[in-house]
Amino acid sequence: MGANEWREAEAWPPPGFTGTPYYLHADGTLSPDAPDADAAPCAFVHDPDDPVPTHGGGLLLPDPVNVGPRDQRAIEERPDVLCFTTPVLSADVEVTGPVTAVLHAATSAPGADWTAKLVDVRPDGRAMGVTDGIVRSPGDRTRHEIDLAATSQTFRAGHRIRVEIASSNFPRFDRNPAMVRADHTVFCDAARASRIILPVRAS
Repeated sequence: MGANEWREAEAWPPPGFTGTPYYLHADGTLSPDAPDADAAPCAFVHDPDDPVPTHGGGLLLPDPVNVGPRDQRAIEERPDVLCFTTPVLSADVEVTGPVTAVLHAATSAPGADWTAKLVDVRPDGRAMGVTDGIVRSPGDRTRHEIDLAATSQTFRAGHRIRVEIASSNFPRFDRNPAMVRADHTVFCDAARASRIILPVRAS
């Protein structure tokens, strides 16, 4: 995707791609640069009675309009969705292979779901979903590893890479019965460096 061409390889993931962490920063940026030791956390309130709605993605639904890449801008306006975005890319970034997010995050609820979505932000502002995932964790766990499956996406020069963090994606994923209206905190400091790990083609 992105490059609009077919690729072939003898193995999966193909050789030549390196897992590269892109860190979530408190100011909403996404960067390979590690965060500061005293960086502030990010927070939002999750309400299980008002879950983040599913908008596109790799799924099968009766509604064919709500599958595949979809513009996420309306989702990103919600106060319970955190967005972290790179500066405009000066060169293409090819991401091919499994994608994982590592969140250091806490909840005031007995348990929580944590979602991550990889997004391609185009020069015209459209924020097109690429791949996403979810993990269900007990309330006393503060490290969460989210499997976003795998992708092959070229983020073109002039685009930006974005990660959305939330606690629901409904109805694709069911509501967590342990979740109540709660404060959720995502840590962004050096000791608790939340990040997404992208398999980037080595230069």
